[in-house]
Amino acid sequence: MSTTVESSSQRTADEVNEEIRALWRRSGGTLSVEQREEYQRLVLEWAAAVPQSA
Repeated sequence: MSTTVESSSQRTADEVNEEIRALWRRSGGTLSVEQREEYQRLVLEWAAAVPQSA
């Protein structure tokens, strides 16, 4: 599994956060191995995301 964040992603932190929330909703609160990998990728993307403009 690659843990690098794609530099082409220009999503805001809010957009990535919504995807993280959707992942948790789909999982029912327990992540599978594949979902954990996706979660880790999303958290890294979220940390590097473009901040939402006010």
